[in-house]
Amino acid sequence: MGTSWRRGAASWGQRANAAAHSAAQRADDTTGEASERLARVIVPAVRLLRWPTGVVMVLPLPFIAIVLVAGLRGEGWGRVLVLIVGVVMALVSAAFWGRRRRILQAVEEPALLADELRQLANLTGRVDQTNDTLRDLAGGGGWRIFSRLRAAWRGATLPARWLDQIGDLPRARYFAPPKIGTTISVTVAALWLVPASIVFAVVVLIGSLAGSV
Repeated sequence: MGTSWRRGAASWGQRANAAAHSAAQRADDTTGEASERLARVIVPAVRLLRWPTGVVMVLPLPFIAIVLVAGLRGEGWGRVLVLIVGVVMALVSAAFWGRRRRILQAVEEPALLADELRQLANLTGRVDQTNDTLRDLAGGGGWRIFSRLRAAWRGATLPARWLDQIGDLPRARYFAPPKIGTTISVTVAALWLVPASIVFAVVVLIGSLAGSV
């Protein structure tokens, strides 16, 4: 009887282990499928945005150069002010260039990006919630992918270990916090830089011409 009981217990244990393995496999498959769909949304969206973001990056450069040259050639406190503004604008432009370059590199290999998105989902420790988030993000078009990513992750509960481990995902980390928030902020600053650089360059040129007359 003791032997029979032990066999029954072992059988139940094996069945429990098999059931747990099967559930884990299904969760992993679901996460992988959602991650692949999200990667298929992110990759074309980023590639489509390559050209408009390139225009945003290049357009203010001549105006920033005008401001910097005027600051270097100016005199007094006005020169210092113009130089400070020129340097700040150059830093914003450089930050946008760097972030754009890294995001474009992140989508060069869609399969690797999808695998990292799956790992990212598992990092949260709340796979079911993250699967729902991934499926929602994968639906619809890709025009507002960064805004949707930021809004979705903002509502997710992320453990403290997130920031420690996400650095090991060189591609997916640009589509999750905290880098997704930085990307949005840098992009908004770059968009404002276009009109700001034009206006400030015109003001500087008018000031230079007025001083030389």
